[in-house]
Amino acid sequence: MLSKYKYHIWLHITVLIFGLTGVLGKLITIDSYLLVWYRVGIALVSVLAYFLFTKFSLRINRKELVKILLVGVIIAVHWVTFFEAIKQSNVSIALVCFSSSTFFTALLEPLYFKRKIKPYELIFGLLIITGLYFIFSFEFKYLIGMILAVVSAALASWFTVLNGVLIKKTNAKLISFYELLGAFIIVSVYLLITNGADFSQLSVPFEDIKWLVILGTLCTAFAFIVSVEVMKKIAPYTVTISINLEPIYSIILALIIWPESETMSFGFYMGTIIVIATIFLNAVLKKRSS
Repeated sequence: MLSKYKYHIWLHITVLIFGLTGVLGKLITIDSYLLVWYRVGIALVSVLAYFLFTKFSLRINRKELVKILLVGVIIAVHWVTFFEAIKQSNVSIALVCFSSSTFFTALLEPLYFKRKIKPYELIFGLLIITGLYFIFSFEFKYLIGMILAVVSAALASWFTVLNGVLIKKTNAKLISFYELLGAFIIVSVYLLITNGADFSQLSVPFEDIKWLVILGTLCTAFAFIVSVEVMKKIAPYTVTISINLEPIYSIILALIIWPESETMSFGFYMGTIIVIATIFLNAVLKKRSS
């Protein structure tokens, strides 16, 4: 039984690990830019060590390299806005608003892949907006966090669609590595401009170090490597459905750890049900249409 469903089990473990990202974002106290810089730096070293161990070549076409590094810039801004959204609100709010990425993907994908927008995608987009309206109405005190989460969702959709274009010409592992490198470079430039040569600004509290190591190794490098392997064995539809469980896992984890600050209003849960149900319906209809 375990052998038969081994890859499905690993898929859900990976999604659970991705869900842990939001919890770690709340536990880590340092600035969002510095958080992302350490996360990407640790992940880069970990992935590079894996590539050296497996003798994986990092050779890549220069033109493609430039494109991938630029996508890495988008990823960096996405991560910064995501973690800042958590700091400005909480894990539950940020993750549900981040689920609006499905709506943005429905708008962006037809532009890049030159296809018409399907009617049900527009309907689902309106349903997601309705769900977000419920959340915005009842949790207005978290407005800045919600706006940042939606911006992060839009950026996540953008780089996901761009990856769909890049994957046609370049290996997935190479894309991921050089995107991490691009993200690391742009955040490093930002920190250099804002802090100058004052390296004391890069210091982190001792308590944050263990969470940063977990975030960079387990939630970024390890999850990336496992997800690539799992997708070779499991149908894209199953992967999509499973990834949609990420906000649910995150909210459950946050409620267990911070029951007081993560328990929300009735309106929040109504909006959450609408958003998550819409995401699952979207995945089901995409499977049928394909």
